[in-house]
Amino acid sequence: MRAVARAGAASIALAGALASGAAAQGSSYEELQVFSGVLNTVRLNYADSVGYPALVRAAITGVLSALDPHSYYVSREEAGRLGALDRGELATAGLALEMVEGAPTILAVRRGSPSEKAGIQPGDRLLRVNDTSVAGLGVEALRLKLAGAKGTRLVLRLARGPRLEPDSISASFKLDYVRESSVTIARMMDPKTGYIRLESFGPAAGNEVRKALERLEGLGAGRLILDLRGNPGGLVTQAVEIAQEFLPSKTVVFRTTGRKRDMQKEYVTGGNGRYRHWPLVVLLDGGSASASEALAGALQDHDRALVVGRRSFGKALIQVPFDVPPRGDLLMLTVGHVVTPSGRVIQRRYQGITVQQYRSFAGATGAPDDTAAVFRTGAGRSVRGGGGIAPDVPLPEPPPRPAWVVVASDSALDVAVADSVAQTLAPGPAGRAAWIGDPARWQASLLPPYLERVRQRLGVTAGRHPVLEPWLARQLAARVAEVRWGADAAEELLLRSSADVSAAAQAFATHGHLLRGSSQP
Repeated sequence: MRAVARAGAASIALAGALASGAAAQGSSYEELQVFSGVLNTVRLNYADSVGYPALVRAAITGVLSALDPHSYYVSREEAGRLGALDRGELATAGLALEMVEGAPTILAVRRGSPSEKAGIQPGDRLLRVNDTSVAGLGVEALRLKLAGAKGTRLVLRLARGPRLEPDSISASFKLDYVRESSVTIARMMDPKTGYIRLESFGPAAGNEVRKALERLEGLGAGRLILDLRGNPGGLVTQAVEIAQEFLPSKTVVFRTTGRKRDMQKEYVTGGNGRYRHWPLVVLLDGGSASASEALAGALQDHDRALVVGRRSFGKALIQVPFDVPPRGDLLMLTVGHVVTPSGRVIQRRYQGITVQQYRSFAGATGAPDDTAAVFRTGAGRSVRGGGGIAPDVPLPEPPPRPAWVVVASDSALDVAVADSVAQTLAPGPAGRAAWIGDPARWQASLLPPYLERVRQRLGVTAGRHPVLEPWLARQLAARVAEVRWGADAAEELLLRSSADVSAAAQAFATHGHLLRGSSQP
């Protein structure tokens, strides 16, 4: 009797499920009929001639924008060019872009790239490429516009500064192949402090960091500053490889979550990190995104590193490419989120708000309720999620730079002044050390002639500015060092005179109780 009852109950449940499924299917079918009806009505009756391809492409864009701000669809041809770009087969401008408040905004500038040499800075907003407006174009389309054959000249029009009263600037340069190394600097800051600049999470990032650590260890390093400022991310699996160097075996680096079961994953270290006992400071800023945030969040949650700088960008999604038949177009779809070991969601909120609101939260706390939840690190410290990784030691924003600085650089006014001063300096190691360690000399010998040339050639006031002037003197001094002693001298000068790097170095003394390294075997 009970068996019959169970069978009857099962039949009723199955019938209910089928009815529910049929209702849902019917509802979906009706919605598709509505969409098809609108599409046909527009095509047949709209004032201007319009074909199915344009309407379908616009509809796909609308569907994806209703999901999240980072899923996108491109044609087979565009996908092929993006693949070539990712493989390093196209010359580029060396820029990482992200949409912020509806405007394509420079997230990061690759070191040594044409864009850096032209004076483009993170935060600049792209307006035009070669007299063509970029309004309405997505990030992937813009990536293609900023890539091509080596030697192709581009003229970019950009906006800098406050949105209500921005400066408008032009930057001209030729596309070139940009060095794709993830580690761009690895050097000693003092007899026991190493410094690594990680600019991306490319396919060899973990191996590059490992080799840099071995070299610094051989030079006497016993602690490290890991600089992730302006790092837009890349392969999150490389974040696991790098975290493994600093954490014990079987430590959770991050988790991924999503609707499908195969997105419920836990990424853990495979062995004891050789440098798990090193005191560690991580530098972040608003340009640190994706894998940078996953790595910083893991080290912070495990109390393995002190995070110094500014709140990170707030983007940590898992995206997977799907081929779309029949032409083989590409759909890049968000399928999961990255979650730190303590349970923090790094990705800033995008559901229930407009795209414009979402963009405006980049590098900021977002809506108040986004950061209301408190999480605990392994040692019990309070940390918050929602909208990036907040630093343990916050630093002030860098000073705004006026538009005439870019124009002066494009006109080589800085080169003329710096090169003339370089020829007056002693060429040996003593002359190099004396120059690098004397900021007052930079300002006295470089700023007056430089500002005078700017005023004469550009017709601008270029008045005294107590915050801007030290930065200008530093850039000019680095040019002097490069001309007189080579690129290594310029790199050393910029690092030793960086306020952010100095703050990171001071953290070893002021926050030593958080920087003792792992106590686990």
